[in-house]
Amino acid sequence: MRKFFGRGLAAVAVAGLLAASTGPVAAKDLELTITAPAGAGGGWDSAARSLQEVMMATGEAKSVQVVNVPGAGGTVGLAQFIGSAKGNPDQLFVAGITLVGASISNKSPVDLTQITPIARLTGDPLVIVVPKDSPIQTIDDLLKTIKEDVAKTIWVGGSAGGADHILAALVTKAAGADPSKINYVAYSGGGESLAAMLGGQATAGVSGYGEWEGQIKSGDLRALAISYPEPIEGIEAQPLKAQGLDIELVNWRGVFAAPELNGEDLEALKTAVANTLKSPQWQEVLKTRGWTDYYAPSDEFKTFIGSETERVRGILTSIGLAN
Repeated sequence: MRKFFGRGLAAVAVAGLLAASTGPVAAKDLELTITAPAGAGGGWDSAARSLQEVMMATGEAKSVQVVNVPGAGGTVGLAQFIGSAKGNPDQLFVAGITLVGASISNKSPVDLTQITPIARLTGDPLVIVVPKDSPIQTIDDLLKTIKEDVAKTIWVGGSAGGADHILAALVTKAAGADPSKINYVAYSGGGESLAAMLGGQATAGVSGYGEWEGQIKSGDLRALAISYPEPIEGIEAQPLKAQGLDIELVNWRGVFAAPELNGEDLEALKTAVANTLKSPQWQEVLKTRGWTDYYAPSDEFKTFIGSETERVRGILTSIGLAN
């Protein structure tokens, strides 16, 4: 069973923990820029800034800057990164499963296979919720509702083709309905989809558990299931797999280097990131932010990116967002 600690402390507390847990360090020569292909405050931005803090606190980098390049589910930032960072050892890029889906559904000429995987970072559960006054009490009730009328079952979540949309499609398919007929309303921010849920404008919603943890614990939202393959300590909702559905989906995030980077420059980045992710300071960040450790080194992460891209493509094809 995994542990989930909740988001709890703010980012400033993370910085305080880092400062308290480290003394003076001899910074290495790396001067890095990390691109987060989304606006400030989201999951990719938070991951990039956490890497920034820990790499500098542990001395794995001399300086680290974070640049936000939002747009089109991350594909705008990815295209810019590919075009400008080729072979540059001072550039990193943070992204996750939503960018895999966005590249496919937007028919983008760029995708994550075109840059250099360094490490998989975190893998968090998505949660399926309904409003507190909904007659839907269980995941079986939701499946029945979908089967009765898939078009009238209104889902809300993040960007089209992203992890939230993918999970809604998988549940729709498991209900025996046509996933291409899913009624999914995409919002650019978690606050908008939350407002739709609380306002009774949706049948069900999907988001990262941490995004809606407060509303679940207050009783404003009812959590039916999580998408993680195993139970997570601190989360009452059980995995879809534990409730009889062969569905698992991890909302993962990873860090990448520039295209066509190799040799000593690549090895230096791999080593610096690996040391960062194995540090006590990074473990404090995971605990404070409520993130689940999903670390995989470069070679394993590269294989994962290839298989995940094909899996997501298959799901998006089934709902008419890819061909």
